[in-house]
Amino acid sequence: MPQLTQQFSQTSLAGSPAGAGSYYGSQGSLAAPQSLHQHVNLLSGPQTIDFEASTSVIEKTLPSSRSASQSPTSNCAPVWKRSTINSVPTTQQVLNKSRIPFGLLVKPYRQLLPGEEEVPVINAPQVVRCRRCRTYINPWVTFIEQGHRWKCNLCFLTNDVPSFFDWNPDTRQNVDRMQRPELTHAVVEFVAPQEYMVRPPQPVVMLFLIDVSFNAIQSGMVAAASKAILSSLQSIPNTEDRTKIAIITFDSNLQFYNLSSVLNEPQMLVMSDHADPFLPQPYDLLVSLTESMSQVQSLLGKLPEMFKHNTDPGHCLGTGLTAARKLISPIGGKIIVLSNSLPNTGEGSLKMREDVSLLGTNKETTLLHPQTAFYKNLAVTCSPSQVSVDMFLFSNDYADIATLNGCAKFTAGATYYYKAFNAKRPEDSVKFTTELSHFLGRALGLEAVLRIRASRGVKMTAFHGNFFLRSTDLLSLPNVSTDNAYAVECQLTETIVSPLVCFQTAVLHTSSNGERRIRVLTLALNVTTSIADVFTSADQVAIASLLAKKGVDRTLTSKIEDARDAIQHKLIDILGAYKQSMTSSGQAGQLLTPANLRLLPLLCLGLLKMNAFRDTATIPSDLRSYWMALLYVFPADMIAMAIHPQFYALHTVLDADAQPPMAKDALGRLPMPKQLNLSSERLDRQGVFLLDNGVELFLWVGSAVPPATVHALFDRPSVDQVQVGKASLSPTSAQTPPLGRVVRDLIAQIRADRMRQMTLWPHLYIVREDGDPSLKTWFLSHLVEDRYEKMPSYPQFLNQIREGLAKYSSG
Repeated sequence: MPQLTQQFSQTSLAGSPAGAGSYYGSQGSLAAPQSLHQHVNLLSGPQTIDFEASTSVIEKTLPSSRSASQSPTSNCAPVWKRSTINSVPTTQQVLNKSRIPFGLLVKPYRQLLPGEEEVPVINAPQVVRCRRCRTYINPWVTFIEQGHRWKCNLCFLTNDVPSFFDWNPDTRQNVDRMQRPELTHAVVEFVAPQEYMVRPPQPVVMLFLIDVSFNAIQSGMVAAASKAILSSLQSIPNTEDRTKIAIITFDSNLQFYNLSSVLNEPQMLVMSDHADPFLPQPYDLLVSLTESMSQVQSLLGKLPEMFKHNTDPGHCLGTGLTAARKLISPIGGKIIVLSNSLPNTGEGSLKMREDVSLLGTNKETTLLHPQTAFYKNLAVTCSPSQVSVDMFLFSNDYADIATLNGCAKFTAGATYYYKAFNAKRPEDSVKFTTELSHFLGRALGLEAVLRIRASRGVKMTAFHGNFFLRSTDLLSLPNVSTDNAYAVECQLTETIVSPLVCFQTAVLHTSSNGERRIRVLTLALNVTTSIADVFTSADQVAIASLLAKKGVDRTLTSKIEDARDAIQHKLIDILGAYKQSMTSSGQAGQLLTPANLRLLPLLCLGLLKMNAFRDTATIPSDLRSYWMALLYVFPADMIAMAIHPQFYALHTVLDADAQPPMAKDALGRLPMPKQLNLSSERLDRQGVFLLDNGVELFLWVGSAVPPATVHALFDRPSVDQVQVGKASLSPTSAQTPPLGRVVRDLIAQIRADRMRQMTLWPHLYIVREDGDPSLKTWFLSHLVEDRYEKMPSYPQFLNQIREGLAKYSSG
């Protein structure tokens, strides 16, 4: 270990490799950027967990001093947009030789972190764009002819600089153009003028489609949903009182509600026609939230009681979706589905098809493909009308997420899954109501389209995410949320002669406050002739994220084993290409990578072991489909957490009786403990460990934890009295010991961070070392460096990769 530690300490960003390619700036040749050019032998021992190395590569590869304004915010931060490689080769041949997939991960909307700068909003007399390729002016353009013209950084056409860039007509004073947000920030938002509108900006429209069948009532879902919606009505975006709302309930029939503001009480209208669903009345079903607030509140308050004794097991979800689309399609908006059973009545009916004998076999893929095309076809008809569908699915048995997720996938929505939901369990109720309330109150973009433009010679070849592809490069997004991210694959179609390759993402949308906006994100990457720089600028987290999304596509179009094989073969391809291009014959027996890719094999192993792709017969098809749906919309940082959970030793934070508690920083945040390798060797019988996979939290309690620690965390006298399974820690009080307060604060902080990243409030599962074997097995399945079921340990996996490389070399 001392030798290994010394080896990693010598791995740095300093220096420049011999033979590195040349980089050219606006003033001619520039020195090659500092590169990670030292080899790391993966077989020498466990690797240090540090995913920040990828960010360091990005920041070091292209200094902001090369932009027009030299602003530190000139280039897109990885949280907005990141590339799998940060030095683009001049030709496709060099890219093919590296075997690294070339792609982008984009999250155009995200909730900002505390202390983070707001996205600049530009309301200028003119939206300045290139006359030919329609690129928005950005920090990476070049000013020529004494600053009177600017050269587009994508197609290189010269354009006139508008006068307001140097002169403020309101103050009648000169201004410094290099202080303009368009030239100092890679992420900006323009207020769109009239020519960007084909109709007045769409208001926020929310239609709730609520299951009130027997199962939904018995689980408490209807009562919990009604309460959550009722408490969130004031937080729904409603600028200038433009928001509209409607409620439809369903069992074997549809129940519409007249919510007209002139009525004293809402009126129920029942429709039982499943063959040709129609709207029972043209008006007052979709109403102003402000004007009809009292009627909406009255209905939500009475809804659980109205169906309290309902024994109807029918479930006409397909019919309800068709009627809901008809109701809001003239305007557009969101259909929010809350469903507790499998649709069994009318169009879109589904059958129970879960067969445990198929799990883990070649035929398992049949359970992951849609049972019917009805929901996908309905979604495709929703998209042109700017209607999105979000699915909140509850089920004690089988929900067929593989089929129902099609509604969200093709309308830019999302799917939320609550397995075995029971509102009487506080943990279930809190999770659902917290997520639904956050979902309803968050900012969103409406009637949007997304387009990614790239420098000459770069072509987009495939897109991944929840959207409808309207044309070869235009994504239709009826809804743009802070949750969803997108991925795009690229290739080079001609030799790159420019010093930079730039990508610009533009999202034309209507904001929650009714303004037509254009959000623009610009990313600039170096160009190189050296394959060494391609390898040493690669982003391991972005590569693993792209492979995850491609794996989902491969599963849904082919078989799950094909997806697993493709992930492993791509890893062998990358390491084999590096071996052939960058190592000598004397290093043939070693498994070498550049330092910035040293964790890529571990990420790939984690990807193969996660619920979406693991080779096992123990994962229900609904759970596998749900995780695939998550991977498809997760940004890169969430995918990294899902395939390589964060693992901490909480008992090392401070002793149970230590004073004072751990100090918070200026933003009120607690520092996280040091992250551990995912191996059972790290477990200690006297320790307490926290594992975070992004969706769930696990608290592992050793069998010999000291009584003082048990009391501080669980208010119990001994380990054997600690409740296991889904649980909540008791609220903090004045009597709570310091360790208990710190751990509760850390869990609350993780949950708050997750809600900023996604609409996710992780359950907490307490796992005792000597407790429930199934819980223990579930926890241990996340320790990806250990052998688990059919899947190898990390050392065994590396040996498999080395054997694959031997065949690669001989082939």
